[in-house]
Amino acid sequence: MKKIGILTSGGDAPGMNAAIRAITKTAIHYGIQPIGVLDGFEGLMNGWFKNMNYEDVDNIIQRGGTVLGSARAPKFKEKEARKEAIEHLEKAEIEGLIVIGGDGSFTGAHVLSSEMNIPVIGIPGTIDNDLYGTETTIGYDTALNTIVEAIDKIRDTATSHKRIFFVEVMGRNSGFLALNSAIASGAESVLIPETISDIEAIALQIKNQNKGRRSSIIIVAEGDEEGGAMDIMRKVKPHLKDYELRTTILGHIQRGGSPSFYDRSLATRSGIKAVELLMEGNTKKMIGIKSDELVTIDLKDAIDKNAFPKIEKEELLAKLLTK
Repeated sequence: MKKIGILTSGGDAPGMNAAIRAITKTAIHYGIQPIGVLDGFEGLMNGWFKNMNYEDVDNIIQRGGTVLGSARAPKFKEKEARKEAIEHLEKAEIEGLIVIGGDGSFTGAHVLSSEMNIPVIGIPGTIDNDLYGTETTIGYDTALNTIVEAIDKIRDTATSHKRIFFVEVMGRNSGFLALNSAIASGAESVLIPETISDIEAIALQIKNQNKGRRSSIIIVAEGDEEGGAMDIMRKVKPHLKDYELRTTILGHIQRGGSPSFYDRSLATRSGIKAVELLMEGNTKKMIGIKSDELVTIDLKDAIDKNAFPKIEKEELLAKLLTK
């Protein structure tokens, strides 16, 4: 193998640059030319490639985001668009592709590999930590620390003014960020997509917990079936007329910032492993981590299986009614 492509796609995550750095340096070490694909699958369809060298990855391990850029590329779902990508890959003589991203990115990589027969390796980079086959993903640890730091500051003003804050965090279908940030920040309650949220029960809990307290923090995952923080506060308000309620939506601040030690380490180890897997002839594999050991699983499993399958509301209700 003489040339491999590096692509970051989907939402950015702290630690992506550390992975790019590790892939680039490892490839060069083995005499392989790393080629960066600019702006994700959009760049793949347009042939936006860049030969990477040591200078390109110097001083980026501590930077958030991705130096290669990322973009949503719905056009990539079209077969004709993928043909253009394949033509560009063939013209550039790229013989393997490493994709850093989430389930959507891996879906695109899997389809491309099947149509072109190009080896692909996936490195999970998403703050949501919602991929099957790995205990954690690049960016998750940093995002958690960002959330906890923000909540600590919100707690200060909430306590000063005797307020109840509903804090919305990311996590479309996964409550990992909400649940673990709630534990680490000492939040009074948490709403996640994996469970049914009972508005009246939440209001009652706040009343019971707020006796003698100067503040309460309720963490809301953006993917909760009752809505985001604003929706929850609006629904709870009629039950808490005598309380002062506020909302804070942390938004994209959760994605940015310098990656933590853990995310830098995981990204570096994964980047090295990805190059070595391609050299060994592996394809359609995702690199995960279990018990601090790197593992590989089929890319299709990572795409098709949820880390914690969401319990259907009717199924859960049936179980509760039979107890």
